[in-house]
Amino acid sequence: MWGTLGLVALLLALGLGSFAYQRLHRAALEELTDQGRSTLRLAVAALNGELRRYDRLPGLLAQQEVIRELLGRPREAERVHAANTYLATTARMMETSDIYVMDLSGTTLAASNHAQPLSFVGGNFAFRPYFLDALANGQGRFYGLGTTSQVRGYYFGAPVLMDDEPAGVLAIKIDLHPIEESWRGSGTEVIVTDPEGIVFMSTTPDWTFGATLPLTAERLARTRATRRYADRPLAELPIRAATGPDGQPLWRISRAGGATEYRVIREDMPDAGWSVQVLVDTSPARQQALTRLALGALLAGFAMLALVIVWQRRAALRERMALQDAAQAQLERRVVERTAELAAVNSQLAEEVAERTATEERLRATQADLVQAGKLAALGQMSAALSHEFNQPLGAAQNYAENAQAYIARGRIDEAASNIDRILGLVGRMSELSKHLRNFARKPNAQLSDVPLAEALDAVREILGWRLRGQGIDLRMDIPPLVVRAGPVRLQQVLVNILSNAIDALEGREARAISLSARAAGDQAVLTIADNGPGIAPQLVERIFDPFFSTKGVGKGLGLGLSISYNIVHDFGGTLSVHNAPGGGAVFTLTLPLAAVSVPA
Repeated sequence: MWGTLGLVALLLALGLGSFAYQRLHRAALEELTDQGRSTLRLAVAALNGELRRYDRLPGLLAQQEVIRELLGRPREAERVHAANTYLATTARMMETSDIYVMDLSGTTLAASNHAQPLSFVGGNFAFRPYFLDALANGQGRFYGLGTTSQVRGYYFGAPVLMDDEPAGVLAIKIDLHPIEESWRGSGTEVIVTDPEGIVFMSTTPDWTFGATLPLTAERLARTRATRRYADRPLAELPIRAATGPDGQPLWRISRAGGATEYRVIREDMPDAGWSVQVLVDTSPARQQALTRLALGALLAGFAMLALVIVWQRRAALRERMALQDAAQAQLERRVVERTAELAAVNSQLAEEVAERTATEERLRATQADLVQAGKLAALGQMSAALSHEFNQPLGAAQNYAENAQAYIARGRIDEAASNIDRILGLVGRMSELSKHLRNFARKPNAQLSDVPLAEALDAVREILGWRLRGQGIDLRMDIPPLVVRAGPVRLQQVLVNILSNAIDALEGREARAISLSARAAGDQAVLTIADNGPGIAPQLVERIFDPFFSTKGVGKGLGLGLSISYNIVHDFGGTLSVHNAPGGGAVFTLTLPLAAVSVPA
């Protein structure tokens, strides 16, 4: 029972496979035939285009006076030379193989190849059909192998008329080898045969001058009469003709290593006397049909296998769905439990965030208090020197006032007025210093504003002037008119801290100098403060901005000045860094955002 069913199934599969192969093979052959027809159309178009390009040229050249004068006086060397030169120039310009002129006897009088070893000059071509047809019909065409050059070509002939009577023939030969070469990249075989079936052009060089039809005595006689192929031996190609499953002609051509079957697609060119044939290898059609059949069988097998797998999977799926339902219920319970845990964690995180925010606010307030305390401490340290700064001008003012009083008593008003002017100058100086100290001691505003950098440095120089003068420090400033975005009071605090550290570093040095320079770099102002002190130990550079870090002795500071300055500059959107100069001394570099109105000098 099962054996019979298996045999029936096998026979049915073989029958279906054979039917499917025939259909697939015919479809593949049709695809190849369509490709061959496209190649054939292109080949015929290329040949027609090349022939039309030169069709009228012989008639035009035959009318030229230099050609007519040659035939009128063929023995004059001057006429022959002029004609040779003209024909050579024209052949180069028109890209022809050869152009030559024959008299009525067929003897060549002048040629474009007159200077070449195989010159046509002196040769007689009266036997060529293009010569005879030109005299008889006014136009001649012929293709064949050159009897002199042994090079294939297509010939055009036209009569040279003098007094409306033929005096000779002008012929043009064109080389068809470039067209033949262009076909060799098409992937198919292309041949051009004459009426006797002899191959004149071919993408396979071995087939050229081979016969696709039996070489009967009549065909050989007609071919030899025109000397179309000169003395080239002719032989029949190993072709066995057949008919394909769709009724189209097939050729089976033997080659070294086996035979190849070709689908033959043909189109005649009656004007040229040619037949153009494209030979399409049919083996890809068989391979394609077998491939598609195998692919179809494979797909069918996969389909059957898929059906079996689907049936098995459906059974397994039902079982798995039951397990998933149970797992889903358990997962939902775990999600509820996990959600409650996450809610508790989120509440704890919210409390921690609030606590962190409050801590940051306290830190900012503490920092502001430290800044203010630092400024007041600095003012306290400067109190003795500031007392001297105020007492000296006050004493001078008292002396000037007493002198002015004496001058007035003596009636010396001009001298008294001069002393009063000096008193006013001293009072103005003390007022300016008092204003800078008041601004410095003021609690800063957190808002940023446009601050002229030069004005901020001038105020700092006034505040620290007593220390600079007291230690004999040479302060050099090169500050262009830059305007930066900063807090005016906090910026002064930063500059006072940095300059104070520089002044401290110069203590005990002989030649003491501090240089300040600024420049614009893109949208930033770069301020450099350099001293010629001992610099900073390399192992301490990375810690210089840490809180409570100081290289000074006990009682000379808490080590917060540079740390606070670093954070203030960061709040401005800038940077503060330090490095040692190659020649010695520390260099602090401060960058601050430029204001929109800042214009470098």
